[in-house]
Amino acid sequence: MDTSHDIAGLSSASPVIRVRGLVKRYDHQEVIHGIDLDVRRGEILGYIGPNGAGKTTTVKIMIGMLPDFEGDVSVCGFDVRREPLEVKRRIGYVPETAALYEVLTPMEYLMFVGRLYGLADDCIAERSRKLLTLLDLEKETGNRISTFSKGMRQKVLLVGGLLHNPEVIFLDEPLTGLDANSTLVVKELIRGLSQAGVTIFYCSHLMDVVERVSDRIVIIDQGRVVADGSFEELSARCHETSLERIFTDLTHAGGHEAIARQMIEIMSGASQGKVSRTTS
Repeated sequence: MDTSHDIAGLSSASPVIRVRGLVKRYDHQEVIHGIDLDVRRGEILGYIGPNGAGKTTTVKIMIGMLPDFEGDVSVCGFDVRREPLEVKRRIGYVPETAALYEVLTPMEYLMFVGRLYGLADDCIAERSRKLLTLLDLEKETGNRISTFSKGMRQKVLLVGGLLHNPEVIFLDEPLTGLDANSTLVVKELIRGLSQAGVTIFYCSHLMDVVERVSDRIVIIDQGRVVADGSFEELSARCHETSLERIFTDLTHAGGHEAIARQMIEIMSGASQGKVSRTTS
């Protein structure tokens, strides 16, 4: 698969992803509050935040799934609101969960996906077979997706997001359900694609992975960017040596130990309150 990318209409200095004044509301409630963001060609951006911070909403806007927003968003030089199909042709998207067509086999599903991107059938078949084999699914190509585990489905989603050799890949918890070996493969894949000029927008709650693979990390909290920089820059700013601690400091998401202790106390108290039952 050719992994070289020359994005039409963009100079080497132009951001591949450009966001200005992004605002999103649900039922008149503002959930994203004026985000500004640039992502360069070949950059691996780790995008993290607490549940409900707006991570997935931001991604869905960037990939053209949520057109109702305020501000300006462009990907690969195309306006997401006015030219969503041009954006979708150039991006790959691997969500945490997706509605796979479970009655299909992985080869049938990938043939469907490949045709949507205008790939020739022989190209789809060859790429799909090779990619599935590398992810240890070569013996499952003729089985229905309905029989697959969570990890196996995630591998099919991953292949579907890569099949058309996209210029930008949005990964939203892509490691969910994967075994240890496949997780290592995906980490190396992310680094290799970045070196070939592919831009990676990576959302995850796995702080250690984000810390290791990201060139730059953006932390959002309650719909606002609260930090933006390399791990080294964020570490120096917060005087912390782990992304987990930086995240806790900046999002005020502390109290984990106290919550855990309270849960243990509740469980211990519940055991003391059990009703004794005897049989006659």
